[in-house]
Amino acid sequence: MPTTAPAFADATSSDSALRRFLHGLPGVDPVGLEARAASLGTRSIKATAKAYAIDLAISMIDLTTLEGADTPGKVRALAAKAVHPDPTDRTTPATAAVCVYPDMAATARAALAGTDVKVASVATAFPAGRAALDVKLADTRDAVEAGADEIDMVIDRGAFLAGGYLKVFEEIRAVKEASGPARLKVIFETGELSTYDNIRRASWLGMMAGADFIKTSTGKVAVNATPASTLLMLEAVRDFRAQTGVQVGVKPAGGIRTSKDAVKFLVLVNETAGRDWLDNHWFRFGASSLLNDLLMQRQKLATGRYSGPDYVTVD
Repeated sequence: MPTTAPAFADATSSDSALRRFLHGLPGVDPVGLEARAASLGTRSIKATAKAYAIDLAISMIDLTTLEGADTPGKVRALAAKAVHPDPTDRTTPATAAVCVYPDMAATARAALAGTDVKVASVATAFPAGRAALDVKLADTRDAVEAGADEIDMVIDRGAFLAGGYLKVFEEIRAVKEASGPARLKVIFETGELSTYDNIRRASWLGMMAGADFIKTSTGKVAVNATPASTLLMLEAVRDFRAQTGVQVGVKPAGGIRTSKDAVKFLVLVNETAGRDWLDNHWFRFGASSLLNDLLMQRQKLATGRYSGPDYVTVD
């Protein structure tokens, strides 16, 4: 379980110390970062590798429904799809998790009983994160008690952008403790952080505070996961492990809709963090519509033709 490494004890002793550390990280070259992400996105792969990548991507999906109109029936249907994404082909891998609001965690837990699919629950006043800490902690505990294996929390972006780094750090630590045995994914909402330097700082802040995963976005704003922001976070987890020995996962979320997009992200993982992250324990996609396209492409590779529009369910 990630904890603050002894090397960071001094850096987290005060707001000013944490500011010095985070602002002392190497600056990001935006042009270079975006050029590398674009270059890696042009890599082509052979058909056999594509089949492997599609199955790997399916196994990495957090199949998600986070709507005000969610019902127990919708969550049960989503759970059934997570376990058997293609009922006509039982060789299709299950997804990694089903992600729901805390009040639906118990329904998801019951629907997924006896399977390896995890229950993930957003918490901490998702998606804005604007609530008192005791409310956020209660939200987290409720989700875990209802059966969540994983908690997706959102940071207080207002506090972060105002320079309140220690406040954000301590909040992540508190949510980590409240999560108990559940793995903690820390969402930065990279589209609201304004600069790549801020994304790098947020990545290190989250990992230093004990995040098991760092996650780009809620999927509820205009700019969600991008190749460049994900590449930057992959560099951060790689460098963090090199310095501390602690491995942290990465989850891009929002806006990843096609198999081609998913393969590009997997190339980013392999070429930046390395093969150790090519596993759903360490890399996830926050998506729902992505699964449908992966299933269509998988069937195309198997039969040589695309299925009709009724081949996959519409989430």
